[in-house]
Amino acid sequence: MKIGVPIRLMGPQSTRETVRQCAQAAEAAGFDDLWVPDHIAIPPDDAEGSGGRYLDPLTSLAYLAASTERIGLGTGILNLPYRPPLPTAKALATVQELSNGRLRLGIGLGWMDAEFRALGVDRRRRGRITDSTLAFFADCFTRDEVISNDQPFLFLPRPPRPPVYVGGAAPHALERVVRYGDGWMPMEGNAEKLRGEISQLRELATTAGRESPEVILMTGVRLEDPGKARAYVEGLADAGVTQLALGVKYEDADGFKRSIDAMVTALMDTIRAL
Repeated sequence: MKIGVPIRLMGPQSTRETVRQCAQAAEAAGFDDLWVPDHIAIPPDDAEGSGGRYLDPLTSLAYLAASTERIGLGTGILNLPYRPPLPTAKALATVQELSNGRLRLGIGLGWMDAEFRALGVDRRRRGRITDSTLAFFADCFTRDEVISNDQPFLFLPRPPRPPVYVGGAAPHALERVVRYGDGWMPMEGNAEKLRGEISQLRELATTAGRESPEVILMTGVRLEDPGKARAYVEGLADAGVTQLALGVKYEDADGFKRSIDAMVTALMDTIRAL
């Protein structure tokens, strides 16, 4: 099992130095991937905790690519209906190229009504928009010459396609994984519920002639009882989860480092052995 960690791109923790130091601390501690969230238009009445301040995820990952050497750089998740396909594909290819292939593309459909209104996007079309965008990405990373709006163009640079992890709930997310993705990012961490859904995902992949998809779960653990935390992690691994992105609370980079050091002490050996 792999282990990742989310980094805050919102609120007072989203300063240049803090995000850089957190990314470097995660890399030094041996984490496989770091993950960043995506919000683009927080309304004033829903700004508690962030103050409405959010950094753009892809721009932030480009910055962190230059600040790190090894750790994977993931969007957890990027809301595809929020963005036009061609400029987004170009941004993804750029981060993938300049990071030397470290981008991990977690994608979602978006959920906040206010953001869809601010963007002028019909929320009811989010599934169709997501599917067409994923299909377009597949074209871009498969061939040098791509067609958009009946116009052929060269999609270069064309680095290896980043792995695509589809966020959301069964059954639609599972079907989307098999059509377009490499793995699933479920929305909840109940091991028994996940066991059945992951089994369903594997059956769909087998029927489609696909390899067994990865399953990346963003969750948290309470380290006050290390034995209970280890049992929770072991249960998720037994259910089929292949990577945990373990969130931590922190006020600044020093607090982040203390939190991940505690996590490494309590869980890293257990996770690596699974």
